[in-house]
Order: sequence, then structure tokens, then C-alpha cells
Amino acid sequence: MQQFSTIGIIGRHDNRSIIDSLLALTVFLQQHSYIKIIVDEAMSSLLGEHAFEVCSPEKMGQFCKLVIVVGGDGSMLKAAAQLAEQNIPVVGINRGRLGFLTDILPEEIEQALGPILDGQYKVESRFLLEVSIPHEGSEKVLGSAMNDVVLHPGIAAQMIEFELYIDGLFVYHQASDGLIVATPTGSTAYSMSAGGPIMHPKLDAMVLVPMYPHSLSSRPIVIDSGSEVTIVVGERHHTSPQISCDGSVQYTSTAGDIVTIRRKSQELHLLHPIDYDYYATCRSKLGWSLRPGKG
Repeated sequence: MQQFSTIGIIGRHDNRSIIDSLLALTVFLQQHSYIKIIVDEAMSSLLGEHAFEVCSPEKMGQFCKLVIVVGGDGSMLKAAAQLAEQNIPVVGINRGRLGFLTDILPEEIEQALGPILDGQYKVESRFLLEVSIPHEGSEKVLGSAMNDVVLHPGIAAQMIEFELYIDGLFVYHQASDGLIVATPTGSTAYSMSAGGPIMHPKLDAMVLVPMYPHSLSSRPIVIDSGSEVTIVVGERHHTSPQISCDGSVQYTSTAGDIVTIRRKSQELHLLHPIDYDYYATCRSKLGWSLRPGKG
């Protein structure tokens, strides 16, 4: 059994609504004498005066055996790439709206986190996507995404054009509002809103979802997660499509740009309570109906 002797706590400094949960969490962890607590700069500013060590998220892996993210799914997405690269297991305390990734409720901190600290948990590995462009004879990585990489027109609502290749094979030329390349984790996010399928997190697959394509026959495509997706940006009315990773714009393209999306080599390891049930999460978050007589 792994004992988490050093635990890091990270979150967003602009989310003051998490202070109560943050205080409850630190009080609970301090009841375990063997645990050393390290907080990131954002959590440090929310705590005010405290005696915990402070560390930047990108260095948590040097000291911590476990990281707890306090906030919503957005907080987890923001930290995902750094934590995956450091190979640190992660637990999420949900103070957001949905909580697909941060699944422990604030009022359940002791009940759910206690068994995890005692070694009773489920481990779930989630892969990320990495997007790059050619640069000086090599590749320049633009960013990573746990949910999705999106080609979109930016601020103006206008159609864009691009060519799509999978593993070097031409798929189609498309005129649309853009393209969503999503992981199974992201299949319940923007991809789902655009008509993409829900994919179980255990699937080694990604889905390509066109956004309002100028063709009734253009539909989402599910491909192997090891595939390499290449987008060649076309020229249409002098548009400059943008590339976003989990909603954050990473790059503004021009006609002829070649954008490559592939699976990131490192994965994020999420720890869940032992009774975690993905389908129960979907029922709760997506409003799926229960069996008759179950309320």
C-alpha cells in the first residue's frame, strides 16, 4: 500500500468560493501526523497566514506523492498536463458545476478521502492530446489538452476551410465552423454539445467532430488513440482560424499551416473512491433517468 506522506494542494487563486473546502481539507489532512502538506502559490494566497510549504505546480512532482485539486473540472484541466508529465496521482475535490473529474464533494472530504489515504481507491488513467506545428526543421508543441483540441474561427462567426488527414491518409476537405478532436474524457464536454458520442474513459480512442459542416453527410469519426491527426488550414475569406486546447487559445493560424494532433506520451492518473461508478456519474451530471421506482 502506498502511503501519501507528502500531499500537494493546488487550485485557482481567483476562486474564493473554495476557501471553506480548502480549510476543511487542510484541517483533515493535519489530523494525520505522517502527512506533510505543500500548497501552490494560488492556494497560499487564499489561505492567508499559514505554516505550509509553498511550491509551484510544475515542481510538485519533486516533493509530493499525491496532489489534490480543489475546484471544478476547469481547475483539473488547467493542471492536467503538468501533473501528467510529473507522474503524480491526483484526487479532485469538486467546487465546480459538473465534476466529472473532481468527484469528491466538499461535505464528503473525510468520508471519501480517508479511505484513499488508507490505500482504498480506484486508479484511472486518462490520456491527453498534444498539438504541434512544424518549426525550423522540427516540431513546436503548442499545448496539451485533456478534453479537446479545437480548430475554430475565433471571435468572428464565420466558416473556415481545412483538409483532414489521419495517419497520412487524406480523409476530406471540409468547409465548416471548425473541428473538435476529443479524448474519451472530453467526449462529455464540448464534443458532446456538438453532437459527438459519449466514449467510456477506458477506450483507447479519440473522436473527430465537425462543427456545423457544410455537408449533411459529414459525421463524427472515432479513431484509434494512437492515430496521428493532421489538419492543413485552408484559405477562405482571409480567415485566421485559432487552435485551442481545453478552451485556451494556443495559436492563430494562417493558410497553409499544418497542425498535428497526437496522443501525449504521459497520462494523468486519477484516484477515485472505491465505490466510484462512471455510469452513476453520467446519470447525476447528465440527467439520465433512473429505473422506475428509484426516484
